[in-house]
Amino acid sequence: MSVQPQLEPTTASPVQRHDTIVIGGGQAGLATGYHLARRGVPFVILDANERTGDSWRARWDSMRLFTPARRDGLPGRRFPAPRHSFPTRVEMADYLEDYARDFGLRVERGVRVDALAQADDGRFLVAAGERRYCADHVVIATGPFQRAHVPGFACELDPRIAHMHSSAYRTPGELPEGDVLVVGAGNSGADIALELAADRRVFLSGELGPEIPFNIEGPVGRLVFPLLWQVWSHVLTFGSPIGRKALPKIRAGMEPRIRVKKNWLAAAGIEFVPRTAGARDGQPLLDDGRVLDVAAVIWATGYRPALDWIDLPVIAADGDVETDHHGLATACPVLYRVGREFLYAFNSHTVGGVGRDAKRIARHIASAGREIHP
Repeated sequence: MSVQPQLEPTTASPVQRHDTIVIGGGQAGLATGYHLARRGVPFVILDANERTGDSWRARWDSMRLFTPARRDGLPGRRFPAPRHSFPTRVEMADYLEDYARDFGLRVERGVRVDALAQADDGRFLVAAGERRYCADHVVIATGPFQRAHVPGFACELDPRIAHMHSSAYRTPGELPEGDVLVVGAGNSGADIALELAADRRVFLSGELGPEIPFNIEGPVGRLVFPLLWQVWSHVLTFGSPIGRKALPKIRAGMEPRIRVKKNWLAAAGIEFVPRTAGARDGQPLLDDGRVLDVAAVIWATGYRPALDWIDLPVIAADGDVETDHHGLATACPVLYRVGREFLYAFNSHTVGGVGRDAKRIARHIASAGREIHP
């Protein structure tokens, strides 16, 4: 049972009152803040991280974006790198930190929201540790990567097998010597498997789905990527029949591998194996009945929504806020969601794609605010 936050102010923590609260200080929250500021809407961004951009700093060391710098800017500020380069995790983190500072966005850092409820007068009540807030509007901007998902049978592995989710992986050197099983053949799994294969035997488990059929960092990529971006922005959208047909597959995690190709993996000596179905005698068990003797397992098995702190009837069957495709919660029209996969378009969750949704939501908040406070 969720607990509604209490609003009784204390000497240490009086209630902070705001027009709009944005929960999440990553690219989605900052883009929303930018557009709210341009429309003169008072707001505060609550960021669980101690430093803006820390969600990017926490990725594995060699991680780079899948989009070139020319497509990695937030509203009002291009990414400060050669347009065809692919930024590192640290470069992106520093960019977000500079963005928040340079535009003077009000961000309260180290504030992890514990509960969100609604009072009888319609205002939102927010609890974050000892802090209390209330607001007319709330934007959930926590992004698509919230709670790392690891299969339940992971605990059945032999304690001698090192295993971790891809979000906890940093470098090959932190793993013990020996063979590694990477579970999950999506973008992160393929990237990590290729890195690990440089000095050890690697098994890659799962279905190798579709891939972009050219090197995004090569000459062809420079020519074709602008067209691909147009497709992601204007064809694969809820506003088109093609986009609506693709939506269920994309939401189910069947998006194409962007950087790493199957033939690259094969050339590196990576062995493709079926889905990992469980554990037998402490070892990973594959769908075909084989048991692998490995020293480590990387779970590149994705993420699940972590919005159980929302004490409102707005959560859909997939665990996320149920919204229309412009980000307005269907059961609570002054609650908004931004930064999730395929909110309106395929690239709604990307750094370069989130701005369009953020602008639309800010516009709606500004007009709704005039109705609340004429």
